[in-house]
Amino acid sequence: MKSKNRSFSAIGKLVKKYRLQHSDKVSQGELSSLLGYKNGQFISNVERGMCSVPLKSLKNLSNILSIPEHEVISSMLKDYEDTMLNYMKDKPAF
Repeated sequence: MKSKNRSFSAIGKLVKKYRLQHSDKVSQGELSSLLGYKNGQFISNVERGMCSVPLKSLKNLSNILSIPEHEVISSMLKDYEDTMLNYMKDKPAF
């Protein structure tokens, strides 16, 4: 279950954008399989911002969907920044 403080929306939007515009029209199931996962639910969860792509899979994702590496990095950093801001906002001051 997604933590209310964690943010995965930037990488999810990026994956969906490049998957849908890919010349091969890669389905969620196909992309999941190419990344070594059993079904399309994994990519569905990523695209809905429920989880992120594991670091070990980012290079393959970038290659499969022809996503420039700097866009993958920027998306992951944006999600990390949003996560940190959420944590800082939700934590009481001492």
